[in-house]
Amino acid sequence: MGSGLIGTGLTGLHAAQLALQTTEHNIANVNTPGFSRQRTLQAGNPGVLSGSGFIGQGTRVATVERMYDKFLSEQVNRAQARASELTSYHQQLAQIDNMLADSATGLSPVLQEFFQVVQQSAANPGQLAVRQAMVSSAQGLAARYRSLGEQLGQIADGVNEQIATTVEGINSYAEQIAALNQSVVLAEASTGQPANDLRDTRDQLVLDLNKLIKTSTTAAPDGSINVFVGSGQQLVVGARALTLTVAPSAADPNTLAVGLRTAAGATQEIPEKLLAGGGLGGLLSFRRESLSPAINDLGRNAASFALTFNAQSALGQDLLGQSQLSAAPNSFAPNVFTLFPPAVTASTRNPVGSPLVSASFIDPPPFKGNFYTDLGSSDYRLSSDGTNVTLTRLADSKVWTGADVSAVNTLLASDPQGFTLASSAPLPAGSSYLIQPVRDAASGIAVNSAVAADPRLLALAGPLRTSSAASNTGSATVSAATTGPGYTAAAAALPIAVTYQSGGLQNFPVGARVSIDGGAPVLIAAATDRVPYTSGANITLVGSVAATPPVGFNFTISGVPNNGDTFVIGRNSGATADGRNALALGQLQTQDTMSGKTDSFLDSYGQLVSAAGSRTRQMEVRAEAQQVMLEQAESSRESFSGVNLDEEAANLIRYQQAYQAAAKTLQVATSLFDTILDIL
Repeated sequence: MGSGLIGTGLTGLHAAQLALQTTEHNIANVNTPGFSRQRTLQAGNPGVLSGSGFIGQGTRVATVERMYDKFLSEQVNRAQARASELTSYHQQLAQIDNMLADSATGLSPVLQEFFQVVQQSAANPGQLAVRQAMVSSAQGLAARYRSLGEQLGQIADGVNEQIATTVEGINSYAEQIAALNQSVVLAEASTGQPANDLRDTRDQLVLDLNKLIKTSTTAAPDGSINVFVGSGQQLVVGARALTLTVAPSAADPNTLAVGLRTAAGATQEIPEKLLAGGGLGGLLSFRRESLSPAINDLGRNAASFALTFNAQSALGQDLLGQSQLSAAPNSFAPNVFTLFPPAVTASTRNPVGSPLVSASFIDPPPFKGNFYTDLGSSDYRLSSDGTNVTLTRLADSKVWTGADVSAVNTLLASDPQGFTLASSAPLPAGSSYLIQPVRDAASGIAVNSAVAADPRLLALAGPLRTSSAASNTGSATVSAATTGPGYTAAAAALPIAVTYQSGGLQNFPVGARVSIDGGAPVLIAAATDRVPYTSGANITLVGSVAATPPVGFNFTISGVPNNGDTFVIGRNSGATADGRNALALGQLQTQDTMSGKTDSFLDSYGQLVSAAGSRTRQMEVRAEAQQVMLEQAESSRESFSGVNLDEEAANLIRYQQAYQAAAKTLQVATSLFDTILDIL
């Protein structure tokens, strides 16, 4: 009996000791990240049959169980991946918002200041100091465009660096998880018991991995786990970790793409949209949804500004009397601003010998006395299947398909995008080109070096002058002439002396086309051909450019002329005090020069700033809300798996009492055994 009591007491003592050790282990790890509370599970030992029935043989600890709930843990992982994604996105987006909206570094103040100087130059176009001030203001505006473009470029470079760093972290976690998989399998195979602490460490690594990228896991029968990222790409399989890579994208070498190195050693580029969640998902989403559009929007603004300003400048005359009508037109420098051309990048996967493809900005069409552009903020993809060539607008997947690049250009003529394409040869099947019309425009805008060196080259005057003949007897007067694209062809016969005769105007150059108030042009077959006269009507001598309404150069005659009254249009010689073209340049500030005649420069930039601010605030709210959801998920998990010190303190007392009771049993058994020995 004494031996039975001793054996039973020892089992109770051992069970209480293990329970105390487990409780102390819980208390020691109360602040350990990822630790799951453990408890001992006891089971009774099989009884021994006796004449009086089965006699119990005490207890045993069947296992040490960790308080783990797969659903709660996965809920935390998902919430962590989303919270990290939104936080990363918001942190990056806040940089753009702060940069664009800052009055000291933003574009609006400098753009307004420039147009104020342009308007001031119209009042004193002959003063070199005024012209120099305009050049200096133009240089300041170009510098601000470049500064904003370069800052956005630096953010893009920073995103690339963070992507590379994040991928390194993902690979490190993958290797650690794979190593722990091996340790778990070996430990559990050799003991038949769960390796609780190793599993906790592995689960914490999975949680930390979800801070970098959203993952999913599956459990294997041997105790290991498999980890997947993206749309199911394997990252960890048992004790083997695959490697993510970063390399310049095949489609756009300026951006880093994430790939997966396969078991065969090849690298497969993973589409960005499949890499959601975590810091990496936030960086990729920010670059795709906010950074690239912001760079393009700013570039669109810069390109539209430079193109329309240059187009209007080309219709003027400089202080040296030079214009498009000059005998040596190459000496005329109408472009105040220079731009980088649209960027075209050939895919690195193109067939060998694929031709060069280039893109060019189209000349801005005229609109309400000024100009506008059709440039958008999207990038484009030009590709060929060997039969057809397709241009795809990446922002909305709209396509233009033709037999070759020329056919695509023909389609763009009726649906203009602000640029045209050219190819040195037919595109072979499988070739692909990334077209980025405005991405580099802001960082590449500058003042024409010739104009910067000589402000006299600013074309602030109008190239044409009108006058009424001194012999006129009527009260009619002629307005100043304004010029439009192609006016040089209409002005080839200058000077032109238009004469009023019997209710009409005649003596236009033979072969000229004349439009009244934008109506259909009338061909002048003879000098005596007469155009009906209406006081104040807009008279246009149509140039070589087809447009609606017709353009060339135009003027108005108002009042009551008498027969024989003559009105002369000629060259504007010695126009040192003429600021008519400067006035037209100043009007560009308020004209709808962008987005296909819907926005001004300031409106467009304001929309960019507003969109950045709105999206930043939206991301901030979403990040804060997701953080709350993460905390709630963690709280739910902790309520089940976390260590409660009050509960553990109660367990210490309970197991201490059990230990003491088991020890008392041993004491009683020893005393009984001694009594028996004394009797013998």
